[in-house]
Formats: sequence, C-alpha cells, structure tokens
Amino acid sequence: MSGSPLHGAHPPAALPDLDERLLHRSVLRRLMSRPELGAVVGAVAVFVFFCVVADSFLQLSSLSTVLYASSTIGIMAVPVALLMIGGEFDLSTGVAVTTSALVSSMFSYQMTANVWVGVGVSLLTSLAIGFFNGIVLVRTGLPSFIITLATFLMLTGMNLGFTKLISGAVSTKTIGDMEGFASAREVFASQYTIGDVNLKVTIVWWLGLVAVATWILLRTRAGNWIFAAGGNAHAARAVGVPVARTKIALYMGTGFGAWVLGQHLLFSFDSVQSGEGVGNELLYIIAAVIGGCLMTGGYGSAIGAAVGALIFGMTNKGIVYAQWDADWFKFFLGAMLLLATLLNAWVRKRAEASK
Repeated sequence: MSGSPLHGAHPPAALPDLDERLLHRSVLRRLMSRPELGAVVGAVAVFVFFCVVADSFLQLSSLSTVLYASSTIGIMAVPVALLMIGGEFDLSTGVAVTTSALVSSMFSYQMTANVWVGVGVSLLTSLAIGFFNGIVLVRTGLPSFIITLATFLMLTGMNLGFTKLISGAVSTKTIGDMEGFASAREVFASQYTIGDVNLKVTIVWWLGLVAVATWILLRTRAGNWIFAAGGNAHAARAVGVPVARTKIALYMGTGFGAWVLGQHLLFSFDSVQSGEGVGNELLYIIAAVIGGCLMTGGYGSAIGAAVGALIFGMTNKGIVYAQWDADWFKFFLGAMLLLATLLNAWVRKRAEASK
C-alpha cells in the first residue's frame, strides 16, 4: 500500500534527548571546570618545594606562622575576589585598612570613649568609603581603576594629614589602657593555643569570610547577580539584575574586610602608623588572580582567592625558613602571578571545550 512501510520493516527509533546533567562526567573533567584548580595545583607545588628546600617549613610552629601571614592577606582577598567577579577593581583597599585602624584609635582616644565606640565609628567609616566608591562608579560610569585610584590618593593624604593634626605625630597615641581594649583585642587580635601551636584569631575571620562568600556566590540570588554583573552588565540589566546595587554592595564588602583587618592591626599593637598599607592593595588583587579570578570579571571563586592568599603566605615565610634573601620574594610572587594566570587561562579553555 502506498505510503505504508515495507512489510517487516520498522521505522528507526528516535534517540531520546539526553539531559546534559545525566551524562557521566569524569572526576577530572569536573575538576577542570573549577576556577580554583590552577591555584590548588600551584599551592601544592609551592608547599612541596619549600618542604624540600627548608627543613623547618613542616614544623607546626612554622605552619601556624604561614597561616597567619595568609589570613592577613586572605581577609581582604576574599571581598576583593567577589568585587573582581563582579567586574570591578579597588585600588584603595590597602590604605583603607589603615584608615579603619586610625579612625578607631583616634576617635576612642580623643573622645575618651570606650574603644568599642571607636570600633563602631570605624565600621561606619569603612562602609561609607566602600559606598562612596560604588556610588561614584554607578553614577559617573568612570572606570573603577580611576575612581579607586583617586580614593587611594585621598585616603593616603588624609591618613597622614589627620594623624599629624590630631596626634602631632605620624602615629596614633596608645589606647592599650582604655576601657574595652582587652575585649576588643580578644575579638580582633587574640590567639589560641592548641598543643604547641598558636593560632591567631585572624585565621577564624579568614575562614569565616571564605565560607560566607562561597555561600553567597553559589547558593543565593545575589551570587547569580555578581556573576551576571561581571560577565555582561548590559545583558544583566536587560534581564532585571540590579547591577548598580550589586556593585555598590560589593564595594561595601571590601570596606567591611578593610575594617576587620584594620581592627586587627590596631589591637595587635595598640597604635597605628599612618603611612602603612600602601601597596598592599596589589597583594590582595594578586591573591584573587592567582586564585582564578579573571581581570575581565564574571569568573572566579572565594575559595580560589583563599588558596591564592595561602600561596602568598607559604612563599613569604618559606623564603625566610629557607634562609634566602627576602628580596627574592617579589620575584617569586611575580612568577607565580604569571604562571597562575597562564594556567588558569588554559584550564578555562579546556573546561569550555569539554562542555
């Protein structure tokens, strides 16, 4: 019969559409899609290297020192990483840490108030600096590089100028004998002894920030907004993403990180030098880039930034334990930045090709 299939023949069965989520993916392929893979490989290589060249590197006291050095970078590297994923930079973070410490110290001393009052004023000031950077960015459309460079210069001058004006010197007066200092030190600059190892409280702050930032990025709507705003801000606005509010919030996040680290700086020594912090902003950015964040935005992770900070800590202290000239530190840091960037680019291309 015309139009009928031949006797005994069967039409070919339609192949079912395969859901990509049901396709088997090897462990290696899943790892290749993670932005922090390059940083983890680099961290393992650095760890093994210093274990070989420095006998004291594996001592528990040495590892605790490495973790402390890593935490003082990681506390800022985490919010800086989120900001970079959102497509922006902040060159004022280094001096903003010092500003936070100076405000807390000078307000408490001049007002003869409980130091917790100064800590609160410092928090508001740090958040205000972040808000200023964010609001200028979204209102003017200027590059974040220019805006935050201007903020960096203004804060550098204000730190020195106000400290000299109020204290008559380049450092603040000691506040170690003021009410509330002991409890504030417990929160921001204490240490805990576990066996023969002394662990600074900054390590707890660091890991806590990593956990919160990772939860935000992977489990909340705000995390989707951050990736979208950094990937393509115009397309994100078109689908209803509040790009302006997201970027302002990210800058305020770097302000919060600067506040935490600034309070640690103050309550570790009970006075602050007004010229500290210059240049540290590059270390925070380097840690984030080593951790897998793209300079163009839209890609990266908080865990990667934490691993990048860990690499910094291992290199910084590993050179000391190996008894090398400390001048080599910047060379190693630059080499790791270049190698990590190349490795991250290769990993990302392989991940995209495997999709």
